[in-house]
Amino acid sequence: MSGCIRTTVHHGAMSSAISPAPEQGQTVATLRVDDELDGLFACTRKERQMSRAGTPYLTIELRDSTGTILGRAFRDADVLAGRFERGDLVRVRGRVARFREELQVEVVKIARAEGADADPTRFLPVAYRDLDELEGFLEHLAGEVYDPALKQLLGALLGDQQLRADLRLAPCSVPRTNARGPSRAGSSHHAYLGGLLEHTVAVATMALELCILHPRLDRDLLLSAAVVHDLGKTREFTYGAEIEYSTEGRLLGHIELGLRLIAGRAPAALPDERRLALEHCVILHHGGDAALGQRFVLPEALALYRLNALDAQVKGALEHGGSGLGFPGF
Repeated sequence: MSGCIRTTVHHGAMSSAISPAPEQGQTVATLRVDDELDGLFACTRKERQMSRAGTPYLTIELRDSTGTILGRAFRDADVLAGRFERGDLVRVRGRVARFREELQVEVVKIARAEGADADPTRFLPVAYRDLDELEGFLEHLAGEVYDPALKQLLGALLGDQQLRADLRLAPCSVPRTNARGPSRAGSSHHAYLGGLLEHTVAVATMALELCILHPRLDRDLLLSAAVVHDLGKTREFTYGAEIEYSTEGRLLGHIELGLRLIAGRAPAALPDERRLALEHCVILHHGGDAALGQRFVLPEALALYRLNALDAQVKGALEHGGSGLGFPGF
């Protein structure tokens, strides 16, 4: 096979400096026989295997938003394998051909994508809702907090441009198909880029409405807790060929990461009792079992737990055809 990777299309020492694609916007779905391909893909599988003759070969799966490509390198497998890893975004060059009635790509070059090419939003699922609109809603909801110290805390958090960018990017969980972290695959909801922002706006909106129905609730505390309860998710994931858990996410979890974000920006004007009440809400927003048996002390913490679960369950049911109704955790 002259050192090429032969890849099968399923629709639904090389330098990393590869010239621009001859056809920008090429996708798996648009490939035709004899096309010259130079495109970006997500590598979602990489395995070194042995042939019957005892020689190594490489099996890979490449994906874009329109389909997947199963590839095999029968020569120079170890050399090719050193140029990328599973989970990388890669640029692939080759020629489209037909082999045994299947459309394939004979790959002649492959390298890990770098710089602007390594943009996960080109390969990962994204929110349907407009993120600018959602961000505007979040700013409005934060503006409904009148407690000066809590308002200052929210201003410090949402005024951090990097944190805001991370909030726009983060999901609430990894997709069910690649859930390998601390969260159960069955609890997957808002598992797409921008999902965290969408979920946060939903929970905070319901919190504001609940305070109208129950005016004895501490409105500023509950609304502030709704805005910050999942901020730790901005540190919980990494983005490449798939959404994965970060080392921080696996070892600490988003609740601890969120508490650290709050502690790092808490103003001196925020009384200890007020800060503890906010942290109590954050710690218990998945319920007492997830908080090592910690009991609800404040009604605002109970309210946040129920609102968080409500949005997660409803969204999960919509995403997974009703299976979300049995979620044990969120």
